[in-house]
Amino acid sequence: MARFMSRLWCKVESSGRHLPIVLNAVLVFSITAEVSYLVLVEAPLEPEQKTTEWSTMWKAMHLFAQYFMLGNITWNASLFVKTNPSIRGVFLGGDALGQGWRYCYNCETHTPPRCSHCYDCNVCVLRRDHHCVFFGQCVGFHNYRYFLTCLLFMWAGLLYAVVMNAEVFIVILKEGVTFHSIMLLLVPWIMLVSGQVTARAFAFAFIADTCVLGFLLVAAFLFFHVAVMLRGQTTREWYSTRQPYNLGALANIRECLGKYWYICWLCPLIPSPLPGDGINFKGVH
Repeated sequence: MARFMSRLWCKVESSGRHLPIVLNAVLVFSITAEVSYLVLVEAPLEPEQKTTEWSTMWKAMHLFAQYFMLGNITWNASLFVKTNPSIRGVFLGGDALGQGWRYCYNCETHTPPRCSHCYDCNVCVLRRDHHCVFFGQCVGFHNYRYFLTCLLFMWAGLLYAVVMNAEVFIVILKEGVTFHSIMLLLVPWIMLVSGQVTARAFAFAFIADTCVLGFLLVAAFLFFHVAVMLRGQTTREWYSTRQPYNLGALANIRECLGKYWYICWLCPLIPSPLPGDGINFKGVH
């Protein structure tokens, strides 16, 4: 019985690790489907313009921009999860230990500067930034580029979705700021369960709310991490007044995004080798 419960718990724990990824995927593809519907069916054009050549071009441009951002989000997220940021399989230099090295009693090995143990991943991570609960993966030296680029395109995609959903907010508030419209915007679930709105109205209101809240959340994450990167720090080093690894804005960007930092953000397939190895870092002393 104890063995069965142990196996059951392991399966539940394993499923729980993938739950945030599944929920994120559902939200991203739901928003994409809703915005595609707005573009193709509820496009903000005059009735006489809906069958013109301009209407076709307008929709094609919107769909291209939308799926370009979606492709970048999913590909960067996939590479972020697949790229191993830990010390597993990394030769840490044997006995040649320098200043800043520590001994990790969990991993039973010496670890380089800026490396720390993640108790969620149960391993030390090179230049560990933080553990991302949305993807169930640590952000470190080798996958930081994919994490930051994914945030960038999520921010751009949600901004685009908010603009496209402006028509939804206009329709909800067209009769004025009433109790019904406020409740539909703030708690659409209650309005659906109580039978006050249709499933279609609930879906549009819920996704529009998700777009706004998601945009604000992702914007805060993105701007924070850009600020941290420009200072040559990680999230764990943010509260420190010392900035020993601050090499200047451009050099700091290059340290995080690689040699071709100015173009690699356009597509995750563009190679951009990192200047370091995650073990030794240039510092300002």
